[in-house]
Parts: sequence; C-alpha cells; structure tokens
Amino acid sequence: MAGTAGTPGTPRVLRAMNDRAALDLLLEHGPLSRTRIGKLTGLSKPTASQLLSRLEAAGLVLATGTTAGRPGPSAQLYEVNPAAGHAAGLDVTPQRILAAIADITGRTVGRFELPTPGRRTGTPVVQQVTDALDGAVKAAGLARDDVHRLVIGTPGAFDPTTGRLRYASHLPGWHSPTLLEELAAALPMPFEYENDVNLVALAEQRLGAARGHADFVLLWNEEGLGAALVLGGRLHRGWTGGAGEVGFLPVPGTPLVRQVTKANSGGYQELAGSQAVPRLARELGIEDIPPGPYAEAAARLLARAAQAGDDAHRHLLRAYATRLATGLASLVSVLDPELVVLSGASLTSGGEPLRALVQTELEELAASRPRLVVGDVREHPVLRGALESALATTRDEVFDTSR
Repeated sequence: MAGTAGTPGTPRVLRAMNDRAALDLLLEHGPLSRTRIGKLTGLSKPTASQLLSRLEAAGLVLATGTTAGRPGPSAQLYEVNPAAGHAAGLDVTPQRILAAIADITGRTVGRFELPTPGRRTGTPVVQQVTDALDGAVKAAGLARDDVHRLVIGTPGAFDPTTGRLRYASHLPGWHSPTLLEELAAALPMPFEYENDVNLVALAEQRLGAARGHADFVLLWNEEGLGAALVLGGRLHRGWTGGAGEVGFLPVPGTPLVRQVTKANSGGYQELAGSQAVPRLARELGIEDIPPGPYAEAAARLLARAAQAGDDAHRHLLRAYATRLATGLASLVSVLDPELVVLSGASLTSGGEPLRALVQTELEELAASRPRLVVGDVREHPVLRGALESALATTRDEVFDTSR
C-alpha cells in the first residue's frame, strides 16, 4: 500500500521534516545561503535547492539580498517570510489588558493597551478581550482573520475540571463558568489560556536565563507572589491548574492565614510579597518610602537597597533575602530543580546583590542547592511568553508542508 501524508518514512514526510529543519535554522540564524543550509542540514546542494524552491513557492521563505565581502561569486540569501503567519498574545491584569501581534519570525508588529481600572468597568470581559485584540491588530495593519492563534495570560488558572478561573479573586468579571465558551464564540481564531507566571517561565526557557534547562523553578513577585514549575522540560500545572500558587504557602515567620482563597493571600505572600517590602523598610527605620502602588514601591526600595551603602538599606536587602529563601527552601526541597530564576520587578530590581544573598540563605535552609539567576526577559515578560506560546503552535501549523 502506498504511504499516506502521515506515514513515517514516506518521501512526503521526509521532505516535510527537511523543510521544517531548514525553516527552524532560518529562524535561529537569520538569512542563509543554499550552501549554508545544505551544510547545516546535511543535504546535498541539489536537494537544498529543491527545498528552497519548494518553500519559496509555498510563500514560507523569501529571497533577500546576497552574500558580500567574501571571495568568489555572491550567493543568494533566504529568510523566513514574516507574513507567512501571525500570532497574538494578551497579558491581563486588574488594571489593563496589554495585547500584541507578532509575525512568524517573532517580531512584534502591533501593540495595544486597554485600561480596565476599578472593580467594575461596565464592559463585559469578552468585549474587553476583543477590543484589546482589535487594537493590536489595527496597530499591526492586519485583520482579525490574519491571526492564527491567541494565547491569553491571566493571574490564577482556569480549572480544567470546571472551566472557571481560580486563585484570582482580584480579577473582576473573569469568573463566569461560561466565559471560555463566550470567548470561543467571539474570537475567529483558536485561543488558549495560561497562568501569567507560567508564561514568564516559557519566555525565560525560550529566550532568557533558563535556555537549555529542563528542570527549573521561576519565582515571580510583582502584584502577587507566584512560581512556575518546569519539570522534564514541560510546565507542571497540577490537577486544578494551581501548581505554583506559592503565595498561599504557610511559612515560618508569619501567622497562619486560613480561608486563603477568600483572603486571596497566604503566609508566603504576607512574608515576602511586594506589600511586605515597604512595611519591612519602615520597621528598619527607612523613612523615605516611595509613593504609589506597593509593587512599584517595593521595586524602587530594593533597587535603592542594592546600590546604597547605609546600614538600614543593607539590612533591608538581607532581611528580605531571608524571607524569600524561607519559602524557596520548601519548593527546592520538594522539587530539587537545577535552576531557580528570580523574575518580576520586585525581584529583578534587587539585581545581583539580592540574588547572591538569597543564594547564600537558601544554601543554609535547604539540602538541595540549585543555582539562582536573575531573569533576562524584563520587558513585558508575560506578554512575551504568551506570544512565544502562540507562535510555537502557529509555526507547527504554518510550517507543516506534509499536507
């Protein structure tokens, strides 16, 4: 029987595998010549030529310029066609929805921010999502139908057994049991939802400090304290999607918080969340507390403490490092990760001084001794992770030439 398009080992499938390998190389390295693609893939020059002709005819690659500055005749260069596909990401907080569109190469081509202030905006969540998406689509000069896939990042997690958002009572309007069905009816493209901290971990795994690491924990601290767990190269979400909601973790040094989901807080959040930093600074005699939301105040205080030479600020940094390590010790004792990534403005603002102090404290509190690093993806990391997630699936679909 003749092989079908999905039969392993058939010429069509082997060609599709070579096509995808070449496209991935072009994404990684940028414009390449036929000869260079042949060397990197192990294909002969005639086969590489056929491959590029096939991809060019399919609209997946473009001929772009020639090599210059080298001995011998110049060679035609090829790159992935940016217009071959687009993906969208949304970063949702109680204050705003940030939307962006990326082309298939990963370049952001449109961005839009929709303010959603207050507990009651008067605008249904579905309309907020479509308005934010439409704003980014318009900024990119595209239409909705040009977007292959959307990933929405929110605090908390949608429970796969109920379809309802959990662990995020501070996100008004997002808790309807029919919300996912309503979004599916309103959006022309497939969409996925993901926890915001999980998306930051995905961004760090693909673009930042966790590249090449299959087992790591990302600790995040801005408005809330949370973690993402990557085990065996894959996100671990847990039975209800709540793996990594470490803000609810009971820890020494703070009273037990009961009814945590109603309180929307827990021991580790009270001990080491952003709201604890200004309080700790006051206890240590620091009078110049920055105004504004506590997450911003915490970031500014820790940035100042990382650079200041006075005793009060040094004590602040050491005391806060001990609090962070107290909760981290439980995580690393259970998971034994290779790496811990510190992310979110309240952690990255402390930079290397805070990281080194947490590393030292953790080595005294836990038998497992993972390496601690500060996250590299600083600009809108939730949004970047949403785009990376949407792009991964979009590339699998658009780059599949076996059909």
